[in-house]
Amino acid sequence: MENKKVVLAYSGGLDTSVILKWLIDKGFEVIAYVADVGQEEDFEEVKRKALAIGATKVYIEDLREELITDYIFPAIKANAMYESRYLLGTALARPIIAKRHIEIAHKENATYVSHGATGKGNDQVRFELGFYALDPKIKVLAPWKMQEFLDQFKGRTDMLNYAADKKIPVKASLKKPYSEDDNIMHISHEAGILEDPKYKFDNEILTKMVAPQDAPDKETHIEIHFKDGIPVKVVNTDDGTTKEKPLELFLYLNKLGGENGIGLLDMVENRFVGIKSRGVYETPAGEILIKAHMDIEGIAMDREVMRLRNMLSPIFAEIVYNGFWFSPEMDFLMASMNKSQELIDGIVYVTLYKGNVLINGRESTSSLYDKDLSSMDIEGGFDQKDSAGFIKINAIRLMAHNAILKQQGKSIL
Repeated sequence: MENKKVVLAYSGGLDTSVILKWLIDKGFEVIAYVADVGQEEDFEEVKRKALAIGATKVYIEDLREELITDYIFPAIKANAMYESRYLLGTALARPIIAKRHIEIAHKENATYVSHGATGKGNDQVRFELGFYALDPKIKVLAPWKMQEFLDQFKGRTDMLNYAADKKIPVKASLKKPYSEDDNIMHISHEAGILEDPKYKFDNEILTKMVAPQDAPDKETHIEIHFKDGIPVKVVNTDDGTTKEKPLELFLYLNKLGGENGIGLLDMVENRFVGIKSRGVYETPAGEILIKAHMDIEGIAMDREVMRLRNMLSPIFAEIVYNGFWFSPEMDFLMASMNKSQELIDGIVYVTLYKGNVLINGRESTSSLYDKDLSSMDIEGGFDQKDSAGFIKINAIRLMAHNAILKQQGKSIL
């Protein structure tokens, strides 16, 4: 007899609550899995709701610290920004959610896993690529890509009617005119009224931060300490507050960044499935850390290593965004990024002020900066007359190129 046990990624919202009951109606035993990745949620209420609908068991998994140490910090080390702007808050949370999903399926001897991601977004790809990479034999039930489910639920009204019929409790509050995804790295706002790319959102949309214009007219001064490219300590030099544990450090930077209006991004991006999407993101700690990390690299990273690493950073970001965290190419890139960070140690001195992350200075025990060599005033070990030959050698190909242009009558002059 076929094992019809399924582990469902469950949020407690309308979609996954309907999916939970729908799967039960189809004869499945459903185990609900709730991933705590830092979202604001009453997890005990979510658990009670899942059991009331008919889940046989509910897992509430606190994944916050592992998300920071094993996913967010590696992305900071890589200076990963999708399309040079997006700090990948949603994308970074998906692989750890998928990993724990498969671990629970194995623990429960479940043949199936299921999720509520739609067939138009990025998350379906991220989840399912993660599932198949970690367990090639797993079977995935994705209702939003199943014709039977689509025939039954053509819109929100059908889901609300089904919920009423099945006595599934639905929050009475009005649904926001846009969708959100919240975790410890960021909160995203998209769809609904935000689908108009020229629509200017109201600042009331913001939840992790105040708008830069509304931030206090007061500077906050901090030190960020790095070891091997990883933030290991934050010190508030105004009041002496010090945070060293990854979770506490990250939460504290979210607090300081949010209070100072840092981390806002409004952009139109290219989804992996080929659709353009407008997103509004709040990423306070992430923006502070990536700017500080880039700065400490300036003093401690070799020029050619930086040049090569900077070529790989956008590829790293694309791999994360597109859902290929568990892939051979990511293994290769991760090894390269870790190697590049072995001497990225030191302290960056930062001022937070009205949406700005201002770098005041930096120091490093592995500094490659030589004050005497760089100085215009001090005679150091670099003979300035040597620059004449350096320039001539680098000019050879330019002179050859210009000679060809003259021959063809295409000279610039």
